[in-house]
Amino acid sequence: MLPSTVFMRSARSRISLRRCALLLLAAAITIVLPAHALVAADQEVRALWVVRTSLTSHAAIEAMIAAARTSGFNTLLVQIRGRADAYYRSGVEPRAAALAAEPALDPLATTLALAHEAGLQVHAWVNVNLVAGVNELPAARDHVVYRHPEWLMVPRALAEDFQTLDPRSPQYLGRLARYVRAQPNAEGLYLSPATDAAVDYTAEVVQSIVTRYAVDGVHLDYIRYPSSEFDYSRDALAAFRRTLLRELTPGDAQRLEARAAAQPLGYVQTFPDRWRVFRMTRLTTLMQRLRNVVKTARPAASVSAAVVPDPAEAAEQRLQDWRAWLDAGLLDIVCPMAYTTDSRLFAAQIAGARAAAGAHPVWAGIGAYRLSSDQIVENVQTARRLGAGGVILFSYDSLTGPPHGAAYLSQIARAAFISQF
Repeated sequence: MLPSTVFMRSARSRISLRRCALLLLAAAITIVLPAHALVAADQEVRALWVVRTSLTSHAAIEAMIAAARTSGFNTLLVQIRGRADAYYRSGVEPRAAALAAEPALDPLATTLALAHEAGLQVHAWVNVNLVAGVNELPAARDHVVYRHPEWLMVPRALAEDFQTLDPRSPQYLGRLARYVRAQPNAEGLYLSPATDAAVDYTAEVVQSIVTRYAVDGVHLDYIRYPSSEFDYSRDALAAFRRTLLRELTPGDAQRLEARAAAQPLGYVQTFPDRWRVFRMTRLTTLMQRLRNVVKTARPAASVSAAVVPDPAEAAEQRLQDWRAWLDAGLLDIVCPMAYTTDSRLFAAQIAGARAAAGAHPVWAGIGAYRLSSDQIVENVQTARRLGAGGVILFSYDSLTGPPHGAAYLSQIARAAFISQF
């Protein structure tokens, strides 16, 4: 194993080389992109990610839809499952506590009715694996993290200790939460796609949405691992062991089994490449399951996913093989989250995603919350020039809240979508 400093230098070199390659690709695509590859203005998707905090009252939903319509947007991705809580009528997960002020409100039904009347499409934005925030655990005692802590992803650092720790003990969830909270850029607690029961649960959540609501699409977010250092949970390790035992010779299997009690990570240490492929495959299986659920209930509804822009980086760091998902027909639309503040890197990321997606539509995700109005408009124009099928701004909430105000969204849209006014 390389010393950590050498490893970090090597990783930075790989990233730099990859970035250079993407910049060259962006330039090449701009030069050779045929005219027919550009999306007509009336077909371009102009979308907003709408965070669940804007769905907590009828008045807020009305204001959001009015702002989107008058600003030239035609598509809303509304977050109805944030942290395994429901901003819709669910028989599976607890109703969001933020909806307490209007007990009768059904945010998704209200959004669908008003948005469709205004000529806007509505996609149900579902956070898939992320089920609890990093700073505090859910208040509802019927939340999935309390009912099934054994379904949560575990980092390698805790794996050996957690092999013998009872998931039902307070110590299990407490230690896991503290570990995650201490990590830089931590997001929260994730369900594991390597646990069959957790996959069934997530599929049931999505099924409850698409069977009850006439959504135009389902948008999957956090359908990834927190990092390649997860999931070393007891269930995931056991599932990998069972998979290997079916493939190994009896002699090899016997030797590994003899060491298993003393070396809980023996299988993954002996077969690291298979371990990576196993976890990626489990995530792909979850993707397949969710697509089947959506298409069975609503064949015309699109399935999209928010992804790490660079497919190689997505697979390496988040075990998210979205290029394979496209090749297998599991995704209708890919939405690269190109949240950089560097305009050249943004162009490179969208160009790279577009090249990887082939004939599949790409909706360019723009981190508008980090950008000036001029930068937002520039990125919209860049995505359009590179042949993206549309853009999604993150987020409605950041563009209309303090310090900007409601007029800011319209100001940006008028500059970005001038032909729509």
